[in-house]
Amino acid sequence: QVQLEESGGGLVQAGGSLRLSCAASGRTFSRSDIGWFRQSPGKEREFVAAISWEGRMTIYTDSVKGRFTISRDNAKNTVNLQMNSLKPEDTAVYYCALDPPTSRRPFRNDIVKLPAAYDYWGQGTQVTVSA
Repeated sequence: QVQLEESGGGLVQAGGSLRLSCAASGRTFSRSDIGWFRQSPGKEREFVAAISWEGRMTIYTDSVKGRFTISRDNAKNTVNLQMNSLKPEDTAVYYCALDPPTSRRPFRNDIVKLPAAYDYWGQGTQVTVSA
C-alpha cells in the first residue's frame, strides 16, 4: 500500500518562494513516476509538474516553467517542488500523486498531465500567495 504526504505549504508574498515535499511510504516509490497537481476553489485539478521514476525526465506546465523545479531523492522516498517567483495565481491546494510501475504507462507529455494517470494521491497542502 502506498501513502503520500505533502508538506511545506503556507502563506507567502508574491515573488517569494516555497519548497513543497512529498513523502511516500511503500516499496514501489523508487520505480514510480510522480506528479504534482494543484486545485483552486471552483476549478478543476490542474497539472503542475512530473518527474520520471529515475529522475532523468521532467515535464512542467507552461505557466510554471522557469519558476518551479521538481526533483526527487529515491533514497529518502521524497519528491520536492521548489517554487520561486510565486504569483497570486499560484494559490491552490497542491497534491502529489504516484503512478506505480505496474501501470506500465509511458512517461509522456500527454499522459502525465492527466489525473487519471495516477493511482495514489496525498491529502494536499495549501499554498497561498498574497499580492
